[in-house]
Amino acid sequence: MNFVRHFVLAAGGTGGHMIPAHALARALMERGHHVALVTDERGARIPGLFDGVQTHVLPAGRLSKSPAGLWRAGKSILAGRAMAMRLYETFRPTAVIGFGGYPALPSLLGALKAGIPTAVHEQNAVLGRVNRLLAGRVDAIATAYPEVKRLAEKHIGKVHLIGNPVRDEVLALRDQPFPTLEDDGVFRLLVTGGSQGASILSDVVPAGLAMLPLNFRRRLQVTQQCRVEDIDKVRATYAELGIPADLATYLPDLPERLGWSHLVIARAGASTIAELTAAGRPAILVPLPSATDDHQSYNVREMVAAGGARSIPQKAFTPVELGKQMQKLALEPGALANAAKRARDCGRPEAARDLADLLEGMGAAPIGGETIKMRPTPTIGTAQAFA
Repeated sequence: MNFVRHFVLAAGGTGGHMIPAHALARALMERGHHVALVTDERGARIPGLFDGVQTHVLPAGRLSKSPAGLWRAGKSILAGRAMAMRLYETFRPTAVIGFGGYPALPSLLGALKAGIPTAVHEQNAVLGRVNRLLAGRVDAIATAYPEVKRLAEKHIGKVHLIGNPVRDEVLALRDQPFPTLEDDGVFRLLVTGGSQGASILSDVVPAGLAMLPLNFRRRLQVTQQCRVEDIDKVRATYAELGIPADLATYLPDLPERLGWSHLVIARAGASTIAELTAAGRPAILVPLPSATDDHQSYNVREMVAAGGARSIPQKAFTPVELGKQMQKLALEPGALANAAKRARDCGRPEAARDLADLLEGMGAAPIGGETIKMRPTPTIGTAQAFA
């Protein structure tokens, strides 16, 4: 017999936290459960996510090194925790799961104080600061990679290798063949810098494409996400080169564009890599050097080792290097299709299902005033810590 349970998902800040939480919410709701989202103001503004989910915006301070900053952050975190606990009194969640980032901290602290089962999901190959802070206190740690940096050996027993949940629209691409690429056919290139955009891509990609052989350049069709301050310059450059380009600051139909792309140039955020591997699309990845703990450089390791992507450090990401790597992938017979298959092999398409299974196995479910004990938390997979 299936019981209706209540779950609270705490995420915010960027799409990297919000998209996997959204995918989990969909999976839980499809099973008949009730879901509430706790987020911050930035997370609540991301369009196209959490339709039909009750949403609560809580204060969440960001810890800093200055005494004044710590005091302000602590005050916000305590206020957020109190608000979360008031929510739990009425919503009565079976479990609370945080997706990393400071917006998740007050909700998890409130759940711990209230004795509600808790879990965290780590999207990156480096355990984030909030997840590290709470790793010893939560009941389960779900990871997206088999090796996770900054994960203490003593916490391995509560780790479950899940993967990174992606949107249904992206998951549907997994069953579609890699787009046919004729020797003289249109070559469709997708360029995206993640939810924050990336000026380095606006600077280097058009210049790199300009260095390609003319017969290859004439085949290009580009879709590129640009920052607001870069878009006019990039549009003018492509017009001068005669390359058809569709530019936007936000791509609401990204799954569709990913589906018909032959190659993706992108940052190495966790959600980007999860979508590339779910869909099976080859990529040239440029890790963000300022990412906390350099986590994007670690995110690329599995996909690069499998042959599904090439990684170029930002300091080496020049027009010459980009042009060279593109020609290796695009002009060698079968190279792109082979890379696409290897990227797909890295995907964990059941991540949303497995994460929903994990939460369903936690704690108890209140039914009509009674408490029904659920099955023990399943072990979905294993992960390793590495230095």
